[in-house]
Amino acid sequence: MVMAANKPRTASFSRNFTAASSSVPSIPGLKHGPNGTMLLSSGIPDLDKILGGGFALGSLVMVMEDPEAPHHMLLLRNFMSQGLVHHQPLIYASPAKDPRGFLGTLPNPMVSKDVKSRVHETEQEKGLRIAWQYKKYFGEHSSESQRDGKSEYCNDFDLRKPLERHYFSGHQIECVSLKESADLGAFHERYSNFLSEANRNIGNMTGGRIAIQSLCSPQCEYSNREWERLSFIRTLKSVVRSSNEVAVVTFPPSLISTTFSIRLQHLADTLVSVRAIPDEDNELAKLLTGYQDMVGLLSMHKVARINTQVPSILEATTFSLKLQKRRSLTLECLNQAPVDGSSGSSYAFSGSCSKTAPLEF
Repeated sequence: MVMAANKPRTASFSRNFTAASSSVPSIPGLKHGPNGTMLLSSGIPDLDKILGGGFALGSLVMVMEDPEAPHHMLLLRNFMSQGLVHHQPLIYASPAKDPRGFLGTLPNPMVSKDVKSRVHETEQEKGLRIAWQYKKYFGEHSSESQRDGKSEYCNDFDLRKPLERHYFSGHQIECVSLKESADLGAFHERYSNFLSEANRNIGNMTGGRIAIQSLCSPQCEYSNREWERLSFIRTLKSVVRSSNEVAVVTFPPSLISTTFSIRLQHLADTLVSVRAIPDEDNELAKLLTGYQDMVGLLSMHKVARINTQVPSILEATTFSLKLQKRRSLTLECLNQAPVDGSSGSSYAFSGSCSKTAPLEF
């Protein structure tokens, strides 16, 4: 009777969260999601909020390109940089002749204000008096050590500053030129060998990233073989699902048939499209607040739902791409404002959709 009294009472529908959290170890660069899934950051904080935390491991992300502007490259750059910051294996494929040169365009993570304030406080506590010609070297060393010591799930990246060299050293990085491949079977064998080698070196690899740019580019020899590309996407999806990775594939829907584009969209776990906006459009400038800061639009067509049949319902599906201070990429929700012209909600700052004229039904 005493033992029964000391035992805590729990309902039949309650769950022991402490036991569940202790049984699953935490992995740097990943976090737990719903229904037993693991999430991996997209490299854009606002996009992670829209997706419910990030890309689910084992999912295939398809990005529909815009022929007028390469906004899909912004998504790829942040996605790849976030993987290198988290020391995750990365394989990048592109129709360019030298795809390794694209690594030089990856953005560098920004130092947050909290890190800067901590560095400033430590300098004041130590009471160091350094000559002005040496102080800049001390500041760089302190900020770098604080940045490396802080493990963030998603970083803000500075698009104007290239990724530092130390992020590339000692990492599993592979670059493949799709233009030199006679068929996609050779590329499939190459990334399969890369994944197996990464598993041997790291052991139980989790959170690897695959980035493929312009899969259906006419520069490749297999551009007219739709069934071969479709079979490759199906194989890639199965490999990503079994190895707990995330693959981001961009393709230009304007260069392929409508039927083939629809098939690719159905195979995607997460489907995103980017679109450019005109530089000067008086109608859009009146309709949208902060139009001058917009660089494009991002639309969410599908969000991955793994281990569940419940669909994901987003508050909004269209977001504006903005560059905050021309450095970091942000997403803002485009909502229909009330009749009085007050601003709506946003994922980043105060961007909203406003309309001057009253609504007519």
